[in-house]
Amino acid sequence: IMFGRRGRSWVALYDPVGPVAEWTELVWRFAEQARESGGRAAFYQVRPEGLPVYLDAGLRVHKLGECALVDLPTFSLQGKARANLRHGVSRAQRDGLSFEVLVPERVLEVYPELQAISDAWLSEHNTAEKAFSLGAFRRDYVLRQPVAVVRQGERIVAFATLLRTDLKLEASVDLMRQLPDAPRSAMDFLFAQTILHFQAQGYQRFNLGMVPLSGMAQHPLAPNWHRLGRLLFNHGENFYNFQGLRAFKEKFDPVWEPRYLAAPGGLAAAAVL
Repeated sequence: IMFGRRGRSWVALYDPVGPVAEWTELVWRFAEQARESGGRAAFYQVRPEGLPVYLDAGLRVHKLGECALVDLPTFSLQGKARANLRHGVSRAQRDGLSFEVLVPERVLEVYPELQAISDAWLSEHNTAEKAFSLGAFRRDYVLRQPVAVVRQGERIVAFATLLRTDLKLEASVDLMRQLPDAPRSAMDFLFAQTILHFQAQGYQRFNLGMVPLSGMAQHPLAPNWHRLGRLLFNHGENFYNFQGLRAFKEKFDPVWEPRYLAAPGGLAAAAVL
């Protein structure tokens, strides 16, 4: 179990890693250890198939949003569903953009350039590094991963660090940064080419990440959490561009899969969030 501690909250990132048959015992041990230390255990962004394990451990489940998963064997830029993406890639090529995946040994050569892009991106968005469900731009971390870069001429204008498994079941991006003056087509081009890269490598799916508060129930009897989530998703652009993120990922025609928070009941879930 990968987890971080903040206050009394012990928050695991994703489901346990390892044989499913061992999850139940591991979740109980984690909950017991947190409680013995005066804390509370929670699991962030867990998948639907693991929910019985958390419910049996006395945790309550709250929907966080939906994760976009692209099936790589069937992915193509052709077809009506991917027309917007195809146009974005064509526009990027007209803008003179090129794509390359750098192995970790070559990332060192361009590290100062990546650092400058990251600093500019953080400054433009008036934000700081996260480093829990997303990585942070730290030298030792960045230099041990492949990095996808988009160049305009000789200049790198956007990049993403890449996450992948040796089993080739899933690949994803972690850090995504671009220069303020990068062409508008840069991110479409970066993601499309990264997906095609992993498709050519024989990977099975590409994880585009979660859209918070996406896919909340609309029924009149929906829980209050779902009603609040829909309100924020539809009108919370001052906090986060929920709808814009959903629209960007929809270009890749993904399968949407729910993600949940498993946490103690009552006000504890709010404290964990």
